[in-house]
Amino acid sequence: MQETTEKEQQQLEVEQLLQALENQDIDQFRTLFLDIHPYERAKFYAKLPKDARMHVYHYLSPAEMAEVFENLEIDENEYEELLSEMNPTFVADMLAQMYADDAVDVLNELDKEQVASYLTIMDDDAAGEIKQLLHYEEYTAGSIMTTEYVAIHSNQTLRSAMAILKKEAPRAETIYYVYVVDEEKHLVGVISIRDLLVTDDDTMVHEVMNDRVVAVSVSEDQEEVARKMRDYNFLAVPVVDFQNHLLGIITVDDIIDVMEEEASDDYSKLAGITDVDSGDKNILSSAKKRLPWLIILSFLGMMTASLIGRFEDTLDQVAILAVFIPLIAGMAGNTGTQALAVAVRRIAIGEDEEENKLMLIAREAGTGVITGAICGAIIMLIVYFWKGDFFLGLLVGFSIFITLIVATLAGALVPLLMHRFKIDPAVASGPFITTINDIISILIYFGLATLFMSYLGH
Repeated sequence: MQETTEKEQQQLEVEQLLQALENQDIDQFRTLFLDIHPYERAKFYAKLPKDARMHVYHYLSPAEMAEVFENLEIDENEYEELLSEMNPTFVADMLAQMYADDAVDVLNELDKEQVASYLTIMDDDAAGEIKQLLHYEEYTAGSIMTTEYVAIHSNQTLRSAMAILKKEAPRAETIYYVYVVDEEKHLVGVISIRDLLVTDDDTMVHEVMNDRVVAVSVSEDQEEVARKMRDYNFLAVPVVDFQNHLLGIITVDDIIDVMEEEASDDYSKLAGITDVDSGDKNILSSAKKRLPWLIILSFLGMMTASLIGRFEDTLDQVAILAVFIPLIAGMAGNTGTQALAVAVRRIAIGEDEEENKLMLIAREAGTGVITGAICGAIIMLIVYFWKGDFFLGLLVGFSIFITLIVATLAGALVPLLMHRFKIDPAVASGPFITTINDIISILIYFGLATLFMSYLGH
């Protein structure tokens, strides 16, 4: 009941905002718009048609618009269109008011000429911060960190530290942790807000701070940063260079975005698609993203057809064998995909030590033996009672037994090998593993059929 009421309230707010825009009532619009949650503001703005958005740009200040853009959830290719609707000076002011890491996320979706244009007319201090972040390689800690943090010195009192905190807090992205640096800006410690509040004001910072600081390198992969923050339950983590200078911090909200991005990326690869989250409405563009994998898999499929052709004599003598090709190939693909999903997840959550890998392989091998034996026995009985041929049932059942063991091992080993050679294991996608296992299953099935040909049909 409460959920329904909340939805009705949100719908009423949207209707009132739209009415205010239609009436061009700036005071009513600002009162209603600024009263709702920033996330709701961003949702409302994203759904507006262009003519309505043009009014919004006149009704809101760059700072208020910056808060909208910090909460926007739109496709990457939409940023350029939205920014082109605004006055360039307004855009520059808006970007300057955003947290530096959020501004960089927006600018990364524009071409270099547009970025240079906005930075040229932007406030020098803001432009300097953004330029500093723009040169870091994408998908690294440096590319997602923010420079808006609070740092204090180890040789000052907590009283003076609190004065700095009060002064810097309005612009800091988070103040859950206050980082401590020395005179050369080396990271030497961290202190919590609780310690600042409960400890005597005349105490020196170095007496209270925790000098065992967990930090990440500016060049560290964002997925590794996300894993570290998850393991340590951090709300923020400091970013340092190779000399341990404090460069910035990464907050938990940025890591949530990273985890969503990485999960979407892995899912795309498992599906054999370039980018499943692109939201591309152009059918030609969508087809272009799917074609590469499909073409590769088509060639692999031709290999499967070629293998079947090599066993043409076997099929001529015992045509009934063709009936069970989809069954064996399908089961091989399914069990391989299951093992692949387990292996990729183990790698994704960081369980990639040698001992864990060996345990994974052993467990998957055991799983393959058990599932293969049970499925093989069931299929053998079904084929025997269906076709009245014990040796045919034995051949199909034994083929499934061997195939499921091999397919399970392949599903586990392929991503592990890719990970060892620094290749993203998610590219061992479901379609890829399925096609590989098709080839393996055909080889096993017809190899055994050819070997025991004399027993079939009797």
